[in-house]
Amino acid sequence: MSFSDTITALVPFSDDELNDILNHFTMKLVSKNEILVNQGEICKYLYFIEQGMGRSYYLNENQKEITQWFFGKGKFMTSADSFFQKKPSLYYLEVLEDSILYLISKENLDKLFDKYSKMEKLGRLVISEMLTNVVNKLNAIQFQTARERYDYMLAEFPDIVYQVSLGHIASYLGMAQETLSRIRSQDSIN
Repeated sequence: MSFSDTITALVPFSDDELNDILNHFTMKLVSKNEILVNQGEICKYLYFIEQGMGRSYYLNENQKEITQWFFGKGKFMTSADSFFQKKPSLYYLEVLEDSILYLISKENLDKLFDKYSKMEKLGRLVISEMLTNVVNKLNAIQFQTARERYDYMLAEFPDIVYQVSLGHIASYLGMAQETLSRIRSQDSIN
């Protein structure tokens, strides 16, 4: 689904409103493994992924990458606290495959919020979805078995095993890569 189709599926903008909104975004082709934001930098943009896959991650005390979140096609991606509060990001934002992104600065987003009440509604819907996803992930990590977390991830990101390395997936699920391999091998047996 295109960026404009995604927006209008959430909120019914008129053609003039939609054109104005789209003019505030910049389309960018991004290469696989490109870092959009480094840990410690302020995240200056909210990204929409029209095509591709991204992730946020941090480095633990042993400098091992720990995936915090995946962002798939048709989703918004940012380091939320950094973008909205203009403070240094706790995470890196990385594109995992060649991607088409639409990006907007906080200033331009605020202008659209001021100009269109329907844009504020879109913002509430997007932020509400992000918050719900974070809560669901926390609940999964706290209360679910490794198998249940893996199944939850597949429900959220059905094609992820074809797009992302097993190491990234294991760190996202909070399990060792060997545990993930055992779960996946059980699937191939069944």
